[in-house]
Amino acid sequence: MFRPMTLSNAVELQEVAHRMRKSVVRMAAGKGEGYVGQGLQMADLMAVLFRSEMNWKPEAGDDPEVDRFVLSTGHYSIGLWSAFAELGLLGEDDLDSYGEDGSRIIMSTERSGGVEGVELTGGSLGHGLGVGVGIALGRQLRQHSGRTFVYLTDGEVQEGSTWESAMLASYKQLDRLVAVIDVNRVQADGPLVLEVEPVSEKLRAFGWWAEDVDGNDIPEILAGFEAASRVDDRPKALVCHTEMGFGVPLILNRERNHFVRVAAHEWDAVRTEVEA
Repeated sequence: MFRPMTLSNAVELQEVAHRMRKSVVRMAAGKGEGYVGQGLQMADLMAVLFRSEMNWKPEAGDDPEVDRFVLSTGHYSIGLWSAFAELGLLGEDDLDSYGEDGSRIIMSTERSGGVEGVELTGGSLGHGLGVGVGIALGRQLRQHSGRTFVYLTDGEVQEGSTWESAMLASYKQLDRLVAVIDVNRVQADGPLVLEVEPVSEKLRAFGWWAEDVDGNDIPEILAGFEAASRVDDRPKALVCHTEMGFGVPLILNRERNHFVRVAAHEWDAVRTEVEA
């Protein structure tokens, strides 16, 4: 059962993020490999988005007041599933089936995969902001008050389609569009292939409001969204600097932690670290 709750207290939201990290570890444990690092790093952002910032529900339909959420980076689905579990949309059996044949929660988001509230089938990167701009533009034409949030990554900032979308969003003054850009400076085989900084300055040059925040600091994230709420004439972006595997040193300190391979005997240590 869906249980929306709006929280503003940073301590309560930190407890939410902690539960989400435990769900991430539960999903990944025993699988041998997975996108556990991404789920850990994004827990603070997802806690704030789904439990504090957004007026969201899984069956948004054409409700003019409900916020929409687009996860552009499909393989970050493990973080979305942890948020859905927190909201009561997924149970323990669902979490245990993550990534398995026949499971409805897979390693990359799928719009028709059986989970209500997924806006985009993820896979090739760089499409999410374009989809979000399309949704936001349609809602602007219908004079909807609800916002459109797009979660994307610094890897996608290397895609030309992202900047085409950013240019259109500014031109159309899509002030109900909010981009959350997760900057962890990691790609599949190691560090960023192409330097993308300064992301905020580039977005401002495209006509956006943009601010840098620590994406693993809940009070700073809350302050960033509060600042964004005072802007009403352009699209907004929070450029959120995160650490892959945040909260679990065993994952955080791995040299290659984009798609983590964890031996069976290491999971007990991972669970102990996330509990701490």
